[in-house]
Amino acid sequence: MVNRYKHKDTVWVDLKHPTTEEVRAVMEEFSIDPLVANEMTSESPKSRVEAHRDFLYLILHFPVFKHTHTGDSKQELDFIIGKDFLITVRYDTIDALEKFAKVVEVKEILDRDFEEDCTGVIFFGILQEIYSSLFNELEYIGSSVSRIEEGIFAGKEREMVIELSIPSRDLLNFKKYTDFHRDVLENLETLGLKLFGDHFAYHVKRIIHEYKKMHNALRSNLELISELRETNNSLLSTKQNEIMKTLTIIAFITFPLTLIASIFGMNTSFIPIVGRSDDFWIVISIMLVATFFMFMFFKYKKWL
Repeated sequence: MVNRYKHKDTVWVDLKHPTTEEVRAVMEEFSIDPLVANEMTSESPKSRVEAHRDFLYLILHFPVFKHTHTGDSKQELDFIIGKDFLITVRYDTIDALEKFAKVVEVKEILDRDFEEDCTGVIFFGILQEIYSSLFNELEYIGSSVSRIEEGIFAGKEREMVIELSIPSRDLLNFKKYTDFHRDVLENLETLGLKLFGDHFAYHVKRIIHEYKKMHNALRSNLELISELRETNNSLLSTKQNEIMKTLTIIAFITFPLTLIASIFGMNTSFIPIVGRSDDFWIVISIMLVATFFMFMFFKYKKWL
């Protein structure tokens, strides 16, 4: 599917799941290198930026949480940035891009005082919208982490082990797909300055600022998850140690009782006390006295 947006001399072409015919038409219209055009027909393995004679080719991968339409954990967005044109290629519905396209349709973003570089304005607007949506996702994860923190200190340590793994997985995927953005964007700034001048480099600096804001939120969430996991593990370990301590004490207390019962249950010809009219109560009393002294011994050692 091909969507076109035009403002003055600048054209933005948005390709979604492009066919070979659509890619060929765009390649011929904007004189795109055939090797780049060939890459536009399928997803690429990693984020990168390349400089060509009169355009830049940028590939960025973004993490996906609940809004994906393919079930994958990442989405790819390719940019071909020329002086008077911008081509975006995507292989899934990217909600932030759809939202920005509606803004461009009514020309709200282009009515600002950036007439000297419409390509840079559109490019900045797209990435700003995407990074803003990712920042909102991080805030959503942060709120779920806060609920997990409440559960940890409410005595639900076992349940929180699984609960912690879900946002932890999302954040690790987030980090995996966005870690390369800083280097790619910094290279884009250098290449864009040479090819398009100061105006474009200015917009890339603004994009890098948006990325850093998002990355700081990611780092804060990762640090919080790490601290909560350590706290939860410590509380869970303490609780398990207390249980083992209690079971050990019970075992030590019942051991002499079992020993006494075994002695008086021996099948021998003579057993002291056994045979008297009150022998049962005497044996019980011996067991109670032994239990009392074992209990006092544990209290003295401060094991209880």
